[in-house]
Amino acid sequence: MGDRNTENVIVIHPVLHTKSKEQSSGLFPEDCLREAESLAEAIELKVVHSEIVTVSRVAPATLIGGGVIERMSDVVEREDAGLVYIDHPLTPVQQRNLETRLNVKVIDRTGLILEIFGARARTKEGKLQVELAALDFQRSRLVRSWTHLERQRGGFGFVGGPGETQIEIDRRLIGERMTKLKKELEHVKKNRRLQRASRQRVPFPIVALVGYTNAGKSTLFNAVTGAKVFAKDLLFATLDPTMRACELPSTKKIILSDTVGFISNLPTHLVASFRATLEEVENASVILYVRDITHPNADSERQSVADILNELGINIDEDERVFEVLNKIDLLDEDERQRVEKQVCHNSHAYSLSAITGEGFEELMQGVDRFLAKDEQHLSVMIDVTKDSEAMAWLYRHGYVYDRDDHDEMTDLKVRISEKNVSRFAQNYANVDFKVIFKREEKYDYVTEA
Repeated sequence: MGDRNTENVIVIHPVLHTKSKEQSSGLFPEDCLREAESLAEAIELKVVHSEIVTVSRVAPATLIGGGVIERMSDVVEREDAGLVYIDHPLTPVQQRNLETRLNVKVIDRTGLILEIFGARARTKEGKLQVELAALDFQRSRLVRSWTHLERQRGGFGFVGGPGETQIEIDRRLIGERMTKLKKELEHVKKNRRLQRASRQRVPFPIVALVGYTNAGKSTLFNAVTGAKVFAKDLLFATLDPTMRACELPSTKKIILSDTVGFISNLPTHLVASFRATLEEVENASVILYVRDITHPNADSERQSVADILNELGINIDEDERVFEVLNKIDLLDEDERQRVEKQVCHNSHAYSLSAITGEGFEELMQGVDRFLAKDEQHLSVMIDVTKDSEAMAWLYRHGYVYDRDDHDEMTDLKVRISEKNVSRFAQNYANVDFKVIFKREEKYDYVTEA
């Protein structure tokens, strides 16, 4: 098993007729196979053979049938493969039996995604989450996973023999490590909550990018912010959330957050493990749902994203914070572009653009500007700089001063500010005169000046 080329991988996508979850995702087996190949390539493996295997009856011991295993064994030898990737969850017993029959390392979907996450994680929180998820996955594979743990011999007072004792030691060590990781994660989460509270005191709205992996979120993030986040045609190119400040057309400052991409049939416990990474999405003022409109399974990918966001309590069809961003329109022909533009015209929260060429950026940013301004008021504030400089500083911190006229000791400020902060200002600085010169009310008109 150790003499073969460990970079060569065989990809098998089983189609189970006895289960409906895969079919309900809307993905065709051919598309699932291509995605499985992309997952393998994302960890820099070389796919030397891939195929779809129809499983009419699940074999409890190996998942796939004996005939397929014999044929795959020949392929392993012929292609000098050091790894077989089964694009489906495997039980510990199935994984061990397949490794024995194929005489090669076998990994399932959850294991491969964990490998990718482990390679991509950069921040402390990301690394802790990856390790915690990996240990949770490994703990379930202690029983019967390795044959050397099954051999039991009596003597020396060990009730179950050395084999069972080794399993219990491994379980205890993993349990202790998981407890420690959870404490460290809680400490990191506490720091993130403090940082979030600090950002709320300086009212920069969070605009979060979400979407299916490889939809172009990081490319869009780089284009808008001028950052250099790793963006490549790979699944899970970005894992850790990245945040950068940028300006909208009205000069309003926002914090743009790039998050991990989603994928179909993501194991449930992985979603739970990485929930903290998605907390910025839950608390965002605006959610930009980026879609690869050129993908043949764009609708199926949309459903996968909708399912995961539903677990976070976000309904992409009903939550007014969600803007659908139809990306990669530069790759469409004229007829397809007209179809997309017609779709956008019928949805006030949908925008089409190209993250590569920049087409459509201005319309999207103005749309975000309008939405964030829906609860704002425009004030004219007269400030005596000799007495009320603190009030002026407060307005600069909590509002957006777009015009200033100095007259000796008096200064006239034109400020855009939230309705909540208008009340706070009136309460804190009752001696300062101001008047409302524009109120947004229910309409989202794009206004840079009163």
